[in-house]
Amino acid sequence: MSVGDIVVRQGEEITINGSTGQVFRGAMRLIKPEPPASFQTLMGWVDRIRAIKVRTNADTPYDAAKGVELGAEGIGLCRTEHMFFDTEERRLAIQEMIVADTLSGRVEALNKLLPFQKNDFKGIFKAMNGFPVTIRLIDPPLHEFVPHTEEKQIQLADKIGVPYEKIRYRVEQLHEANPMLGHRGCRLCITYPEILDMQVRAVIEAACECTAEGVKVLPEIMIPLTIDKKELGILTLRTRLVADAVIKEKNVKLNYLVGTMIEVPRAALLADQIAEVAEFFSFGTNDLTQMTMGISRDDAGKFLPDYVDEKKAGVFAEDPFQSLDQEGVGMLVKMGIEKGRQTKPGLKIGICGEHGGEAKSVEFCCRVGMNYVSCSPFRVPIARLAAAQAEIRKNLAKATAKPKKAVAKKAKTVKKAVKKPAPAKAKKAPAKKAVAKKALKKAKPAKKAAVKKAAIKKARAAKKTRVVRKGKKK
Repeated sequence: MSVGDIVVRQGEEITINGSTGQVFRGAMRLIKPEPPASFQTLMGWVDRIRAIKVRTNADTPYDAAKGVELGAEGIGLCRTEHMFFDTEERRLAIQEMIVADTLSGRVEALNKLLPFQKNDFKGIFKAMNGFPVTIRLIDPPLHEFVPHTEEKQIQLADKIGVPYEKIRYRVEQLHEANPMLGHRGCRLCITYPEILDMQVRAVIEAACECTAEGVKVLPEIMIPLTIDKKELGILTLRTRLVADAVIKEKNVKLNYLVGTMIEVPRAALLADQIAEVAEFFSFGTNDLTQMTMGISRDDAGKFLPDYVDEKKAGVFAEDPFQSLDQEGVGMLVKMGIEKGRQTKPGLKIGICGEHGGEAKSVEFCCRVGMNYVSCSPFRVPIARLAAAQAEIRKNLAKATAKPKKAVAKKAKTVKKAVKKPAPAKAKKAPAKKAVAKKALKKAKPAKKAAVKKAAIKKARAAKKTRVVRKGKKK
């Protein structure tokens, strides 16, 4: 990299001032930034105003603690698979499970992972003492956990004591043309329920042990990528069997929830059926955006800038992976909420995609009636502020709408009071004319009858006279 006469070579350290954008050569002494008192004052106002909760996405006790420090009120997404990559020992255990071709072999490998997952959950529960923690079961396809080069496959074979050919064959088996829509999420737990068993046991054992130590724990187990009520029902039943057995074994009173992520359009369309089983919904808008738009987030960089650029196409005002597409994806979210609450009026609903930390998307979440938004720890203050601004705008809209109604009502009353009687008289005149005309019509036949009667009388009198005269002649 070069700037003028300065050349920075690969491996050299640089220091960047994130506020000003200045770049310094070399590693400078750093100071941990501390927010000013005015920040805390502003956030205090914000928290008094906003109506929606703000959670954080956290996979480690450190991230959980940082989220709480920045004002998070729980964890909206804890990705359990991220814990598998933390150490070599964990990576080997998950790889051993994937390579195993028998149930007993997979269970043996998963038992090695159990204590690691349990300790991670204990650290998170302690950091979130009193706040809810939503833990998502394994989501990525298994091929993401295995090595793909020959060299690394040979190394793995040596470490876990299996032939290299077996590793190579298993990796080939796991290959998928479109892994985003492949064997992942809850589909893995349908095929390998032993994975679910281990993860649920780890969650509930950690929760029971923390409860025994006086920590207030509110675990929420989330099943990802659901597409059908029956599918969710199978996995929810298994989750409860494992969880309830652990609670009984530990002899601890513990409440927990089992819910699902709504991230496939079909799940949003059938949300009323899925809500019969789920105790909460969490909208995974990253995948929901990909599946609704048919756009791969990983590949969109090649063409999406043209779709956002007004001078080129201007199809979207903003990148739909940064700011929620409220017209399309948002319609599915709104429908999912409405249909879900038709079945369960008190259904807890949140969002756990990164849209949960973007101001316009947060306002949308407030408007459609979500209970919380969740985002990465450092975006929590942005979400809190956006939620308060949304509430202020809603209240202002209500306040301005009321006087308009009152003025309209007053104007209607005044108009009614000053009604002129003249037009009413003018309207009656034709009616009077019509009555007179009718009377005239009635009078004409009466006059004719009188004339006729007089003529008959006259004729009779004349006849009588003639008869009398004739009698005198005789």
